Amino acid sequence: MKVTISAIAREAGVSTATVDRVINGRDGVRAQTRELVRGVAERLGYALPEAVAAVTLDFVLPGGTNTYLNLLADALEQPPDLAPLVRVRVHRIEGFNPMALAAALQSLHADSRGVGLVALDHPTVREAVRDLAAAGIPILTMVSDISNVPRIGYIGIDNRASGRLAGHLLGSFIRGRGNRRKVALFAGSLSYRGHEEREMGFRHILAEDFSDLVIVQLRENLDDFERSYAEAKLLLQAHPDLAGIYNIGAGNRGIAQALEESGRGGEIVFIGHELTEHTRWFLLSRVMDAVIDQHPKLEAREAIHALARAARGQPIDKPALAIGIQVIFRENIPPR
Repeated sequence: MKVTISAIAREAGVSTATVDRVINGRDGVRAQTRELVRGVAERLGYALPEAVAAVTLDFVLPGGTNTYLNLLADALEQPPDLAPLVRVRVHRIEGFNPMALAAALQSLHADSRGVGLVALDHPTVREAVRDLAAAGIPILTMVSDISNVPRIGYIGIDNRASGRLAGHLLGSFIRGRGNRRKVALFAGSLSYRGHEEREMGFRHILAEDFSDLVIVQLRENLDDFERSYAEAKLLLQAHPDLAGIYNIGAGNRGIAQALEESGRGGEIVFIGHELTEHTRWFLLSRVMDAVIDQHPKLEAREAIHALARAARGQPIDKPALAIGIQVIFRENIPPR
């Protein structure tokens, strides 16, 4: 039996005029309603025009123990409101390996309609992105951007601003805790433009507002728990008068464990990124003082929406790609 517009409208709980607008790609329908109508139409077997049919989207993320990226991958793989309209494939690669990232991108030429990636700013990666874009595949960078490549946009927080915010928080907390002035930085890898931008923002605000603070170390921990733990232990042994730590990337668990074992958790100001099950506890136990958060579920949802629209040749909502920076303290931890 032929599926009618009236049947789709009845099943979706909307008017036939709304269904007509969605099927013909016209404006005037909220995004959530548009996706609902498309989903019902596909489930009932209505042959949607190519412009609104399901598309295959690919996301390439680093693997490893980075809890935030694992949460982001989970959110991308479970898009409940878009499941009938997009097919999402998540590819995990060796972290901080530009060759592996470039190879993964090159493998997507055959059947991908849109690609999102956490970018490494490296020549081989830029060339792989350019090749995909030249083949007409829209590209979206996530979490960390990349320079001089064609892309539909970047979704994530302003990393330079978040580094400045971290410096402001760390400097303000240290002023209230005696005369110690030494601080240290950890980064996953400065091959991530996002980590590099956070470091720059942090250094700039220290120079502007907290010039008495001295950075005694910057170590790349590759977002690895064991490496972060070992490096933090050495740092604490070398600097018994350390005042603060800013962790630009992941590895918060390793640093927190070293602080706890040394008996200096709560004494040394510790600022990091991403609210996870681990950093939630570190805030509660006062090992961490503040966490700068970006919402993985929100990033995943907006990334899928943007790439799906770009794949269909539709305009995207650029303001929705800018994720706001949220600071979490012990006193305002949101519910799970």
